[in-house]
Amino acid sequence: YEEYDAVPCHNHYCAYFQRVAPAFLAVTCAAAALGTGALLLALAKRPQAWGWPQSRALVAQLAVGTGLFAALLPLVAVGIGQGWRLGSVLCKLTHLLWHWSLFAQGLLVGTSSFCTTWARWDTRSQRLAAVVWVSALLLAVPAALSSGTVAASEPSCIQRSVDILSPAYLLHLALCLCLLLLLPAALVVATVAVPQLKASWEPGIGVSWLFLGLWVPYGVGLAVNFLLETRLLQPTCGTFQHFDFVMGLSQGLGVLHCCLGPAALLALRLC
Repeated sequence: YEEYDAVPCHNHYCAYFQRVAPAFLAVTCAAAALGTGALLLALAKRPQAWGWPQSRALVAQLAVGTGLFAALLPLVAVGIGQGWRLGSVLCKLTHLLWHWSLFAQGLLVGTSSFCTTWARWDTRSQRLAAVVWVSALLLAVPAALSSGTVAASEPSCIQRSVDILSPAYLLHLALCLCLLLLLPAALVVATVAVPQLKASWEPGIGVSWLFLGLWVPYGVGLAVNFLLETRLLQPTCGTFQHFDFVMGLSQGLGVLHCCLGPAALLALRLC
């Protein structure tokens, strides 16, 4: 962006991101592949170790979600490091699959926190699984519609190629805030405020909440970014110079869920 070099404020995030992000994504992908593989092996070798609340049906689907997310990281890393040369359609498809995995995992965590449906794999849980994955795919459509490619020194695939107030992006933003901010808040408040839920809460459920906890800072960043770009908050020179770094770090923290999540689930059952 040309304004990144505007005087007197200089934002050096783009160059830093293009230098650091590919290596970070490659290492995260490798760690996620090892963790997810070990988790799937544990599911197959020790089926008796998985009971409510971390049932095999739930953990297997979480592993599929993290696996889908991690499988996209090499493509994103190459696109960042060498320029996106695969066209706008594949860019949109990448963002669709990326957010499909996120929404599916969020819905799985939400439904598993206070619902015993996942305790066994029967007709009821199979129907719930179909609803979760189809709903997550539909919720990810606005992310695909608002993403796209931009022409710079090298073409880039970006999450928002439309106006900040476009219907597609506003819907995508609202859905992300519901998943990343409202859902974690609702789970915490319900657990604390409702005696029946608090009494039935099991420590193992907290491992699933790791996914939500890692993405909360990014959800806050999305909300603040919207306020800044719509001038509901007036950006300062310091904000211009540092906010993108904060957003990048928060998104990087969320990306770590694909390797930390399987590791935490595996450690819970091995201990």
